[in-house]
Amino acid sequence: MSEKIYAVAIDGPAGAGKSTIAKSVSKKLGVIYVDTGAMYRAMALYMIRESVSPEDEAAISAKCESADISIDFVDGAQQVILNGENVSGLIRTEEVSNMASRSSVNPDVRRKLVQLQQKLASEKSVVMDGRDIGTVVLPNAEVKIYLTASSAVRAKRRYDELTAKGETCDLATIEADIIERDRRDMTREISPLKQADDAVLVDTSDMTIEQVEDKILSIVSEKIGK
Repeated sequence: MSEKIYAVAIDGPAGAGKSTIAKSVSKKLGVIYVDTGAMYRAMALYMIRESVSPEDEAAISAKCESADISIDFVDGAQQVILNGENVSGLIRTEEVSNMASRSSVNPDVRRKLVQLQQKLASEKSVVMDGRDIGTVVLPNAEVKIYLTASSAVRAKRRYDELTAKGETCDLATIEADIIERDRRDMTREISPLKQADDAVLVDTSDMTIEQVEDKILSIVSEKIGK
């Protein structure tokens, strides 16, 4: 696999199915799926180990500089590496979740992780999804996709997901939440959600997962000849 390194950036609003598609596309391409959320969790684990308080912004800013985090794939499974140690089995606890939700809003943590994500993409071919991958994290990605769907379709998908788990929920409330989250994501000060000028828009409202996969793989093939 001494082929040219390339990056596929998939951005889009909440509920568009980015991570599901990014995982399956990376598998079919045989490249690494960069789970940016897992990287934020590894950073949170590092803070806990360093006894940093979630309220101590200055300490979080200072400590994040000495964390080295990367993603590897071993036997088809994603491994999260923190300062040389495989911490994949340690980052899904409630304590880590709580710390991640506090530390991930720190601009220095965000800057550090963006640097690490860029480093990863410079060393290996990757598929990465998020809100600002094509615009901020990997502005030079060979392939950029903006994956979206109508708020009604995204709400219905979420509703079906929750009711399948036996949860009682209201479709109108879910759609209102999605619309509000879109507004927040698109108007936030740091790295707002927007379609990169050179991203291909893929509206999945009337598509199955397989059709979305095929569409993205054909875009990748067209752009980089895979």
